[in-house]
Amino acid sequence: MRSLKRALLAAGLMLGALTVSGCGNQEIYGKLKESQANEMIAALRNADIAASKEASGEGEWSVSVSPDQFSRAVDVLKANGLPRNEYQSLGDVFAKKGFVSSPVEERARLIFGLSQELSRTVSAIDGVVEARVHLAIPEADPLSDTTKPSSAAVFVKYQPGFDVRSQTGAIKSLVTNAIEGLQYDKVSVVMVPSQSAPVAAESSDALASPYIRIGIAILALAALIWLVLSRRKRPAGGLPSTTEPQG
Repeated sequence: MRSLKRALLAAGLMLGALTVSGCGNQEIYGKLKESQANEMIAALRNADIAASKEASGEGEWSVSVSPDQFSRAVDVLKANGLPRNEYQSLGDVFAKKGFVSSPVEERARLIFGLSQELSRTVSAIDGVVEARVHLAIPEADPLSDTTKPSSAAVFVKYQPGFDVRSQTGAIKSLVTNAIEGLQYDKVSVVMVPSQSAPVAAESSDALASPYIRIGIAILALAALIWLVLSRRKRPAGGLPSTTEPQG
């Protein structure tokens, strides 16, 4: 009876360890807004990755996945451009902070703010994963009769399957009309497709799933109990011996 108890105790400890290690989640991103967390949860679940969110502070959320799906979850979020960049508005850039800025600083902040505003607008196009607008606006020289032309470069990463390339002309017009004195032919747009998220491997990932590990542990426990009970039913002296009858 003691052997049976020891065997059951060892199997129970092994099953408990596997259950705890399999069910624990690992944080993948923190300090998120709830809208960002919801968007990430939706993208992960669409890719068949179990994910959860938790409140980690005042107005802050974190997203967690199981450890065996961590690497693939990072790739899925990267392919979807999540979490999305937080662009600053002109109001944020020119927020009063109690110090007087120089004209050079004010000009740099203006160009940066315009770039952020345009990047935010372009990123709102369906299918755009990430957008960057870089502005080159030369400062006017009062001693020169010629004015150097302004220029802009737009970088767009988009999800395959969306017809974002057809919006190239609209993007150039948007940037041209937003910057005073900028010519249409001085705006360049570069578009690249984002890499598709990898598909989970059927063999290794399936065995790595916590539910599969728990199932294997239960089968191992059942086999161990059967082995112990079968030994207890066996006669102490082993198999009975047979003797031939005397003639």
